[in-house]
Amino acid sequence: MAPPRGRLLAAALCLLFLAAADAGTVGVNWGRVANDLPSPAAVVQLLKQHGIAQVKLYDTEPAVLRALAGSGIKVVVALPNEQLAAAARRPSYALAWVRRNVAAYYPATQIQGIAVGNEVFATAANVTAQLVPAMTNVHAALARLNMDKAVKVSSPVALSALANSYPPSAGVFREELAQSVMKPMLDFLARTGSDLMVNCYPFFAYADNAGVISLDYALFRPNAGELDSGSGLKYYSLLDAQLDAVFAAVGKLGSYNGVHVVVSETGWPSKGDAKEVGAGAANAAAYNGNLVRRVLSRNAGTPRRPDADVDVYLFALFNENQKPGPTSERNYGVFYPNQQKVYDVEFVLGGGSVGGKGNGGLGWQDNGGGSAVPAGGGGVVRAAATPGEAWCVANAMAGEARLHAALDYACGPGGADCKGIQPGAACFEPNTMVAHASYAFNDYYQRKGRSIGTCDFAGAAYVVNQAPSESPFPLSLLVSCLQNHS
Repeated sequence: MAPPRGRLLAAALCLLFLAAADAGTVGVNWGRVANDLPSPAAVVQLLKQHGIAQVKLYDTEPAVLRALAGSGIKVVVALPNEQLAAAARRPSYALAWVRRNVAAYYPATQIQGIAVGNEVFATAANVTAQLVPAMTNVHAALARLNMDKAVKVSSPVALSALANSYPPSAGVFREELAQSVMKPMLDFLARTGSDLMVNCYPFFAYADNAGVISLDYALFRPNAGELDSGSGLKYYSLLDAQLDAVFAAVGKLGSYNGVHVVVSETGWPSKGDAKEVGAGAANAAAYNGNLVRRVLSRNAGTPRRPDADVDVYLFALFNENQKPGPTSERNYGVFYPNQQKVYDVEFVLGGGSVGGKGNGGLGWQDNGGGSAVPAGGGGVVRAAATPGEAWCVANAMAGEARLHAALDYACGPGGADCKGIQPGAACFEPNTMVAHASYAFNDYYQRKGRSIGTCDFAGAAYVVNQAPSESPFPLSLLVSCLQNHS
């Protein structure tokens, strides 16, 4: 039977508003490997203009830290790999470094974390053994200065630290790292209340395996999913699978469920070499847009940890023209150095705080398949304009409970005409939650003039710009119904 209409109004409203209140946070990595970037002061104004309230740096450049003072933007700074050995051997070095690079700017500059090294196992293996001692000495320095409660210490780990990541349940750290480095690091993070920082790039996995990995699976678009035969869990996004491989590897070293995870780098390049399959502005907009929508709508949990709120730092703020390597390395930016947007998106700040964790009102809607106005009227990053047709469809990954609540709202106080999906009506079949929700969400969206914010339902819906019959959604039987309500 069709879901009951109106009975769950209170539950629907509660779900829609709580989803935004408990969401994760979204920040951005501010790299500076370029010779054409705006001044730090101009960048801070750009961040504030677009509601980006968290940044992660790769050093402690004084001009940058001074520019951030008084901005309200939360900052993660970095102790570079080349200073790890000294910080590990000499507590006095770590103390001097913290005094000079953290305490000297805090609290005017809201430094909330120190990344000790970056992808040490992958890029500076010669100092792997010094990583945890360096983290310990930096934390001890913070404690001596009574800053250890406010400023946490971690180190971004690349996925190459895993010996195996597929299927996710088989995730395990490399033998030479597991007991000697990762377990002591996890013990340190648990003891100090710090985050596990992980750099995840589904783009790399897709580009290397485009023949077997679905692009929709990599971009958070609806897809058939991948079953992990080891756990029985089904995955609908490559990032979820990568994170759960990390969680599985962590679980094999002990019980660390209390350690919060931060995706310290993730992104998608807007341009690449010919062999870099999938690089492009549309895919970059879809990946980043759909990811941000998930995070802010409290839909970022993974199959292994469904209730976890995962905080994310997008890579990167700017295209950086002096980075070595393939073309993609210089084209991860959300902005060009002239401060214009790389993707055809428009950043809009709304009233109130989004996410409840100081995200400063950043949301997202993208042309690649996502509407992302968080419930409660927060800000949004949206497509500059959507020419032609547009439909609002249900997000199957939101789960049946959220879809049911949102469906009751749309068909009740939302004012959608849901007679067509009642038993015996023309659009009752297929009798599934996703199909009925898509009908109701689309009717609501069209009645509201396709205005920004009318296709989200706390992450339960998103916009598509192709007729569903031409899109990779399991809604072919609903095409005429949806088109008749467009």
